[in-house]
Amino acid sequence: QVQVVESGGGLVQAGGSLRLSCAASGSTFRINAMGWYRQAPGKQRELVANIPRVGSTTYADSVKGRFTISRDHAKSTVYLQMNSLKPEDTAVYYCNAAYFDGRTVFWGQGTQVSVSS
Repeated sequence: QVQVVESGGGLVQAGGSLRLSCAASGSTFRINAMGWYRQAPGKQRELVANIPRVGSTTYADSVKGRFTISRDHAKSTVYLQMNSLKPEDTAVYYCNAAYFDGRTVFWGQGTQVSVSS
C-alpha cells in the first residue's frame, strides 16, 4: 500500500505562482509514475502532468510552458511548479502514484487551487 498526501494549494491572483508538493509513503519502491490531475466544478478529472521513474514527462496542452513537474526519488515526492496561473486553472488538484503494473493507483485527498482574475 501507498499513502499519498498533497500540500501547497491556496488562493492566488492571475499571473501568480504556486508550488504543490506530493509525498508518497509505504511501498514506494513499487511506484513507477507519479502525477497530478485536477478537477474543476462540473468537469471531469483531467491529467495535468505525469512523471515516470524513467522516461519522459507528460503535460496537458493547457499547461505546457507554464507548469513544471519534478520528482525527488529519494524522498518519494513530486512537485508541481505552476507559473502564470489563470482563472481557468482553478480546481482541486490531486496527486497519484501508480505501481509498475500500471493498474494499481493510489490517490491523495486533493488540494484546492483558486486563481482570481
